[in-house]
Amino acid sequence: MKLNVGVIGIGEDWETLHRPALKSLSDRFEVKGVCSDIAIKSRNVANDFNATQFDGFRALIQREDIDAVLCLGRDWVGALPLLAACDFGKAIYSSTTLDMDPTRAGQIKKRVEESGVAFMAEFARRHTPATIRLKELIATRLGKPKMIFCTERMTQRKAKTSASLMRGCSDDGKLMLELIDWCSYIIGESPSSVQGIRHEYESGSHLPESNSSSELSGDSVSEFKLLSLGFEDEKGKASANAQIRMARLMPEDWKDAISFRRPAKVQVSCERGVAYIDSPTTIIWFDEGGQHTESLEADRPVGEQLLTLFHRAVTSLIRKTNDIEDAYRARLIVDRAYESFETSRAIRLA
Repeated sequence: MKLNVGVIGIGEDWETLHRPALKSLSDRFEVKGVCSDIAIKSRNVANDFNATQFDGFRALIQREDIDAVLCLGRDWVGALPLLAACDFGKAIYSSTTLDMDPTRAGQIKKRVEESGVAFMAEFARRHTPATIRLKELIATRLGKPKMIFCTERMTQRKAKTSASLMRGCSDDGKLMLELIDWCSYIIGESPSSVQGIRHEYESGSHLPESNSSSELSGDSVSEFKLLSLGFEDEKGKASANAQIRMARLMPEDWKDAISFRRPAKVQVSCERGVAYIDSPTTIIWFDEGGQHTESLEADRPVGEQLLTLFHRAVTSLIRKTNDIEDAYRARLIVDRAYESFETSRAIRLA
């Protein structure tokens, strides 16, 4: 069954992730319409897929020949396309997950559940070849994860007021949401607690007082965030822990320093071994037999994996609901993490 889809928003991953996947899966998807905030970009994509360019997302979504919408852009019209898709009963693929304020995220979750449409959040890290292989090793060779170290090294951001760094409103909020979901997915459980530490200072100056709301006047800001996610078994006993480290310590033009001794994206210590993921297609793992290195370049790219799962969710007779639940749960954990940053204490999660 071929799905007719409308593309709403063209994000930074279009050329590397979404366009190649749609081209490869042309037997399953046909792009019928395109709408974004930049007209020339919409026109180019529409011409590339022999589709129609639309000036408004509602005009695209309400067309009878559209089965599903791919919401691929951020910071444009927010959650409105998601709500419109629910109104017209169209399946939703969202690359923005629920990176919005908690109240709005709750509204989206409720509307999706009430409308009965298929919803898939683009948790790309879940579906990389390396993560898929890691889950296989956990089930067969390595055993249950006990400790995860997840590291993201980024460049310094421009100085902004603290108000502009509200929970979930920055790129860091979206990244944190995705990393929380990734760690939870690897462990196979939801966290029971979160504790966060944040250090932030203006480059060339002293570290400002914590919880300061004054404007940072420098050109750039260095920042370090550490999240500790606690997991418990059915008896309430600690069963696993995930440490997420996000650092912005170097200017963007320090190319050599940024790439120097870059740590593994994720390190997983399990009952019977340890695994390292350095890239989406490489996994190195150790057990009593020694070191094992696997290159997964021949596996289907993550973009194709994601859209194949979305096609299956839309065409299946069994409604897939866990994506909206997982996205909403991760969004709430981000909110609790920022609360922990401010209070310097662990927060229990419902």
